[in-house]
Amino acid sequence: MSKIFRAEFLTTATKPSQYPPEQKPEFAFVGRSNVGKSSMINTLAQRTKLVRVSNTPGRTRTLNFFEIDLEARGRLNRLRLCDLPGYGFAKVSKTEREQWREMIGTYLMKREQLRAVVSIVDAEIGATDDDVTMVNFLMDSPAKILVVGTKLDRLGKAKRKPALHQIAQRLEVPKDAVVGFSSEDGTGRDEVWGRLLDTV
Repeated sequence: MSKIFRAEFLTTATKPSQYPPEQKPEFAFVGRSNVGKSSMINTLAQRTKLVRVSNTPGRTRTLNFFEIDLEARGRLNRLRLCDLPGYGFAKVSKTEREQWREMIGTYLMKREQLRAVVSIVDAEIGATDDDVTMVNFLMDSPAKILVVGTKLDRLGKAKRKPALHQIAQRLEVPKDAVVGFSSEDGTGRDEVWGRLLDTV
């Protein structure tokens, strides 16, 4: 079991000069707009309002950094989470989408303390073309990739494992590389933390 002692917002950034300077292990979260990214981070951090949850796609437009003190595996871990803008939302200008792509790409490829990227997929919908594109892009990143099938509570128990296997097949990753998660009942929370801590 993991326990959170501290979870707080740190800063926003759009370019490397604005990133937090201290060397702490960092984990990034990416996913389609409205995939449940903010809710997932709140669940991991055991907070209800650490990250603002919005029903408006495309609300997150910067890199948002959070710092977490997590007790797990018999020790206290000071970690950072980075919430990235959602992708796959068309109602922004082409120029703005290009700016987002450059901002996200620079962070994912060049951030030295980035240990893992959590690629979030809606387990009810399955992996989309945008999800495939993102995971293929992440293959070139030095960070580890963890695929999480979120909103698992919306599926009947008999449908959950097949849905996760379909995501793995679509993304061309091993079956055990996809973790099921629910922000509603906390399913997968400890497993996600365990996988992330394995990269530190």
